[in-house]
Amino acid sequence: MFKAVPKSLALAGAFSLATLFSFSSNATIVEFETSQGNFTLNLHDQTTPETVENFLNYVTDGDYDNTIIHRLKPGFIVQGGGFLFDGTFPLKSIDVDSTIKNEPVYSNVRATIAMAKQENQPNSATSQWFVNYVNNSSQLDDKNGGFTVFGEVIDGMDNLDKIGLLGTCSEIPMPDYTNGQCTDADFVPGVENFVTIYSVTIIDDSTTTDASLASVKNTLINKASDSSGGSLSYLALCVLSLFGFRRKVRKN
Repeated sequence: MFKAVPKSLALAGAFSLATLFSFSSNATIVEFETSQGNFTLNLHDQTTPETVENFLNYVTDGDYDNTIIHRLKPGFIVQGGGFLFDGTFPLKSIDVDSTIKNEPVYSNVRATIAMAKQENQPNSATSQWFVNYVNNSSQLDDKNGGFTVFGEVIDGMDNLDKIGLLGTCSEIPMPDYTNGQCTDADFVPGVENFVTIYSVTIIDDSTTTDASLASVKNTLINKASDSSGGSLSYLALCVLSLFGFRRKVRKN
């Protein structure tokens, strides 16, 4: 029920490959429809072109449809783009494309969207993204080559803030899910217990919609080189949080 659209089917649709590539590379504003309300992003397609093109490839292929928000750190970030729930554990990973080049142009301030990546590998981002709840520039702008901000939330940040108030089970936000259920080996959550991203839709395919944004540049990346993984290590804090959830529900 909650499978991402296969890439072969997406490419075999009404658009030719050339048309799809052109459409993807030009699209700038996208809307997320989620079980907790919608939010809209304005992407920096001119200044972070490889990151935006990569993100839009996942959008047009349907890979983000029916995925879940799999990580929440209140007062820090909310993260998605990597997993779906099909009624069983562990959560199922979506198919990912090749890694992309890091483009640390903008600062990780509140309401920006950036790419997660592997520890100590600046050019390792694939599908996972996160939205900054607060100004995280001092933690993320110069860590692991800098975390690439590739857009900003221009509408619906209040809905993301509401997600930030949900209870969590091993960092996964879970509506109507208690601590007792989280530690009960016999209780299996339902789809209603996750924050589901139903769809991500391109709503403006022009290329200059970010011109009016007061975007903050990353001024830390060239001042000091820090190769540490930082707080958004894909490997250390995203994947392992899912296995932690599985261990929890099997305790006692």
